[in-house]
This record gives sequence, structure tokens and C-alpha cells, in this order.
Amino acid sequence: MPSDNTTPTGPQLTPSTARRRIAAPTLAMLPRIGDSLSFLYADVVRIVQDDTGVCAETTSADGEVSRVYLPTSLVSCLLLGPGTSITQPALTTFARHGTTVVCTGSGGVRCYSATTPDSLTTRWLERQVHQWADPDRRLEVARQMYLMRFTANVPPSTPLNKLRGLEGQRMKTLYKLLAQQHKIGRFRRSYDPAAWDKQDPVNLALSSANTCLYGIVHSALAALGCSPALGFVHQGKQHAFVYDIADLYKADLTAPLAFSLHNSPNPERDARRDFRRDLHLFKLLPRIVKDVQTLLAPEESEPMEEGQEVELVNLWDPEVGSVPAGTNYSTSGE
Repeated sequence: MPSDNTTPTGPQLTPSTARRRIAAPTLAMLPRIGDSLSFLYADVVRIVQDDTGVCAETTSADGEVSRVYLPTSLVSCLLLGPGTSITQPALTTFARHGTTVVCTGSGGVRCYSATTPDSLTTRWLERQVHQWADPDRRLEVARQMYLMRFTANVPPSTPLNKLRGLEGQRMKTLYKLLAQQHKIGRFRRSYDPAAWDKQDPVNLALSSANTCLYGIVHSALAALGCSPALGFVHQGKQHAFVYDIADLYKADLTAPLAFSLHNSPNPERDARRDFRRDLHLFKLLPRIVKDVQTLLAPEESEPMEEGQEVELVNLWDPEVGSVPAGTNYSTSGE
């Protein structure tokens, strides 16, 4: 190795140039949503870029600064909770590595805004639009969403209106069973924002936990690049697809949690706290990603192999599907 900051065949490499080359990701380095470090949550920290990398800083009462360096090339979605600030150079580094940055509530349970990097593939958004735009394909996805919730066998030919009825009966039975287990008597699900404080503890906890669930689902959809507005069962609101996916997990996650808090003096606060705890036990984020991919493209639900190249930008062609971009096709029609 030469010691004069030159390479045998190239020009002089300055320290600043070297840092830029190290920071710039290649296609093989782009992380997958399903990787173990795909989602990273941070709060009450300052995220900055220094000469070594991106780090999260905290300052103690006596002025001592502690730093933890973040694995930018492995993080596909960074969740910024309350009390967090991030510098423009750090945000630029995450953008270069294709990381979606989401501003969330405490524990990542609400999604307020998200930045989508240019390198984020539109693969899953295109799949979503492809399925949503055709009534027959949309109907099939909606049917699959209902079928995923049932443990008993339901004939695939069951019409959608019958599936809605079966889903309503399933939740009614679940509420009755949970009420019996916790000995709280008759329970009726109600949601009235105009009379929020008049709700019973279970309804308050359930509404609070569901709001947390919507935030987590929204964050996952943002990381995948899907549109939260294009729902298959729900429609008419910007979060229609969020509601679709969240409904897959309410019976397993938020409903049992809410009934367990029937004696809580502050069911809303406890629901948010316990939801964050159960989120890790339930392994919800990887499950959301897998379920969304399976619904939108079951034949492509397996993650790509490490190092497999992906054309991030193509040109659409009605006959062959897509052709490479960055090519002069002036003579292709001759």
C-alpha cells in the first residue's frame, strides 16, 4: 500500500474524497426491509454526522457528551421519536443509503411525516397500484385480507359481503370471550371522539392501542414505499391502506391488551406503554412487511438474495414491460 495518499493507477485521494466514497452506497449495499436492523427507533437524542459516521448524541447534566454510532448502511427505516433532532449532513447520509426517515410519536407508535429517499424502489408501490386499479384483482386482495384473519376454513368462493359478516361475528365473539375472561360483564365497542372521556376503560384503551397500531403500520408502509391511501377494503381516506393492514392484527394484539386494562386508572397511557412492550414480543414490524408483500405479490414475497442488482430506474414498455434507462434508443426503431 502506498503511503503518499495515491493509488498505483489513480489520482491523489484526499481524506474528504475518501470519506465521500466510503459513504456512497452501491446497489449491493442497499438494505432490505426484512433485515434484522431494518427499523431503528431513537428519542431524546441529537443525530449528527462527524468524520467517522452518523452518531446519536446525548448530553448529561454536567455537560458530558455520549455518542453511539448508527449502522447507516443497515437501517432502512429510522424512526425519530420525541425530543430528537437531526442535522442536515446526517439526513443526507441516510438519504444516500436509501433510508426512510419517519417522525413518530413516543415508541414509534404514531407517524407524523416521512421522507422517502430517491433510491427507494417503487416495486411495491407499482404492485399495489396494479392490484388496486383492477376491480377483480382488488376484490381478490380484499378477500385474502379477510381470509388471513380466520383460523377456521372458509371456502375461497365466499362472497365479500359474507366475509364482512363473518368478520363482524368473529370480533363480536372475541369481545364476549375476553369480557368473560376478565369478568367485566357485557361489553359493547364504541368510538365517539365527541364524548371521549365518557368511554369505559376498555374502549379508551382499545382506541389508544389502535392509534398506536396505525402509526406502526404507516411507518412500515412508508419504508416499503407503498401508498397509505390506496386501500382494498377501506377507501375514501388518506390512511385507507393503513386501516386495511392494521385490521389483520387487532384480534391478536390490541383487543386482548385493552381488556387487560379494564381496571387501569389511566387506560390510554397504559395502552401506549404496554403496546410498545408487546410490539417487540409480537415481532410486528417484520410481520407487517411479510404480509404486505404476500398480499400484493405472493410470487415475489421472498426477499432478494444479497448482492443481487436491481435496476432502480427503468422505462415502461407496453410489450416487454420495461427497458433499461440511460440508453439512447434513437436507432432502435430502424
